[in-house]
Amino acid sequence: MYISTTSKKYGLLAAGELLADLIGCQFSPDLLTTTEFRRLAGGSPANLASNMARLGHSTALVACVGADNVGKFLMDEVAKTGVQTSFIAVDGHQPTSIVLVSRTKGTPDFIAYRQADTQLHEHHFPETLLGETAIFHTTCFALSREPARRSLLKAAQQARELGAIISIDANYAPSIWPDRTEAQRVIAEYVQGGLVKLSSDDAERIFGRTVEPQEVFTFFFAQGVQLICYTLGAEGSILAWEKGAKIQHFPVEAVEVKDATGAGDAFWAGFLSAFLNRYNPEVCARAGARMAARKISSVEPLPSTLDPAFLYA
Repeated sequence: MYISTTSKKYGLLAAGELLADLIGCQFSPDLLTTTEFRRLAGGSPANLASNMARLGHSTALVACVGADNVGKFLMDEVAKTGVQTSFIAVDGHQPTSIVLVSRTKGTPDFIAYRQADTQLHEHHFPETLLGETAIFHTTCFALSREPARRSLLKAAQQARELGAIISIDANYAPSIWPDRTEAQRVIAEYVQGGLVKLSSDDAERIFGRTVEPQEVFTFFFAQGVQLICYTLGAEGSILAWEKGAKIQHFPVEAVEVKDATGAGDAFWAGFLSAFLNRYNPEVCARAGARMAARKISSVEPLPSTLDPAFLYA
């Protein structure tokens, strides 16, 4: 059994969207042809926190749901995985956010109906919590709306000053955040000195055109980030660190893809788990690939606990 070496109470504090994913029951190229849906607990930060908890790390989630039964369902589901849910806020005015997602082997089609998830405020991030955090993580989805944006930016800055490493899933989508220039500015402000995960699809959306990996690396290293993980779907991932002096490609694990939904969150959980255990970047990338393979090889949610030894086998 691998034990996290972090001295902080929480290996990961994930902040942002906790919402209900209504995922298509059959493979479909888009939502136009999707006719039946299954409800699952979703939201990238929530998924990441749950996956890290499954791997034995102490994790907490700061999020906001509505005062409704969907919100209760989500809190119960996250708690089952071992995530600390006491920092999840309940908004009495906005209903819980939901997202419709097509089931696919590639990048899914989705529509977000956003309500309570945007209602994060500064008081939801107590300094005592930020001081107990090893990695502070959020997403472009969470940063795309106020008041959550300014609350997350301030909390990240405080966490950084208190010794946390900043992490982001740069899952930018124009349908969620139409102002691309603003998004680039906010991402750069948030991620100083941190860790970045993004897919090739994310990069094309962030820059508004097809880009080469090196251009992506140049942009993020200019913000002072430590490491960039650039995922390529079936082609694996590229890891860049030491300001681009080291760049390495890693293949995917060979498995049958039964559902790609949540693969990115699983990958980053495996990566950060190894990172917290002080493995080098190459081992972290392989751990991420193994965690992603475990997720995409089944249509069912991951089990409530996982022996992290499989990440390093």
